[in-house]
Amino acid sequence: MNFSRQLKKYRELHNFSQEELAERIYVTRQTISKWENDKTYPDIHNLIALSVLFEITLDELVKGDVATMKKMVNSEHMDKNTKGMLFFILLALIVGVPSITIFGAKGYIPFGILWGISMVFALKIEKEKKKANVKTLKEIIAFTEGNPNLETLQKQRNNRKYFVEKLTIVLAFTAIAAILALAIVYATELFMKI
Repeated sequence: MNFSRQLKKYRELHNFSQEELAERIYVTRQTISKWENDKTYPDIHNLIALSVLFEITLDELVKGDVATMKKMVNSEHMDKNTKGMLFFILLALIVGVPSITIFGAKGYIPFGILWGISMVFALKIEKEKKKANVKTLKEIIAFTEGNPNLETLQKQRNNRKYFVEKLTIVLAFTAIAAILALAIVYATELFMKI
């Protein structure tokens, strides 16, 4: 992204060391280093502080990064991993659950393998989200587009409601998977009686 180059350029233009810049915007020197090396991206508050300090617009500071951020938020990797996760969860239900019904304890082996593969995809999704710092990028995109939902996005970051929302999604998904599993068990038992 261009931000890392822009940050270094303006820091050097104002003759700030990483330490001096960090002190002025109340972050650590290591944070400045991570920003300059493209390891992390600052949140909207730090971007505004930097643009004020350097006396430039936010657009100049993030020059060209908004399009890149949009791509990161709508990442193909995340889409591919989400499809992979859902595919293997469905496969675990369709193949794994009947195998448990038919083969008993040995039937847990294919179910466990398929479920494990789906969890690998889930971990990849979380890794991508963390790597792209999705919440922060969404905030920056909202700010640059003048989106009135910026405040909502910022509140969600550390909001208990956001945690409850995530937990509800997980529990609902689990309930749906359990209902499907019971239906598949019932269908398998009916099929075995025939």
